[in-house]
Amino acid sequence: MQDAIRRALRLVTDPEVGVNIVDLGLVYDVVVDGDRALIRLTMTSAGCPLHAVITQQAAAAVRANLPELREVEVELVWEPAWTPAMMSPAARAALGWGE
Repeated sequence: MQDAIRRALRLVTDPEVGVNIVDLGLVYDVVVDGDRALIRLTMTSAGCPLHAVITQQAAAAVRANLPELREVEVELVWEPAWTPAMMSPAARAALGWGE
């Protein structure tokens, strides 16, 4: 189920950089307990003005793709602080950062 949730979260793109939140390394944890899911994610900075939009889109994407989940909670966390090292190679390539 965690993999299915991560696939759904790949549909959510950070509008400032145009890369999905999974490849950006913003998704820290996915916990499933029966028909409930808790997703812990962060932003690239504590001052990100789009945190509410991204967390709402994350919950909506999971609900739309996994209707069997009765409850989807998205928790915004700040520890550990996000760094560019958390990005996938695909995100690095999309942003022109190379390896």
